[in-house]
Amino acid sequence: MYYPVSSLLIECLILSIVEQGDSYGYEISQTIRLAASIKESTLYPILRRLEQAGYLTTYNREYQGRNRKYYTMTEAGREQLVFLKEEWKTYRTTIDEIIEGGLRG
Repeated sequence: MYYPVSSLLIECLILSIVEQGDSYGYEISQTIRLAASIKESTLYPILRRLEQAGYLTTYNREYQGRNRKYYTMTEAGREQLVFLKEEWKTYRTTIDEIIEGGLRG
C-alpha cells in the first residue's frame, strides 16, 4: 500500500483479527500485510503493548514440535476495539468527505 499506516491503526487491525479467533504473530502479520507493509520489528512491540495494556493475553501451544505464542482478546480489548472502530468510522468519513469535495474548513 502506498499510504503509511499508524501504529494506532495497526492496533485496531490486530484487535480486529484476534476478535475473530485466537491467533499467533506470524498469522497476524500476514493478515495485516494485506493492507500495510509492516515488519516484525513493528508488529511485536505493538503486540506487547496491547498485552501490557490488558487488551490481549497469551498462551503457548505446541505446533509441529515448536511452541507458538497465541494471542486472545480480553474484555478490555473488546471495549478498546469498539472505541477504535468508532474512531475509524469518523476518521474515514471525514477523509472521504474531504476527498470527494464535500467538506471544507
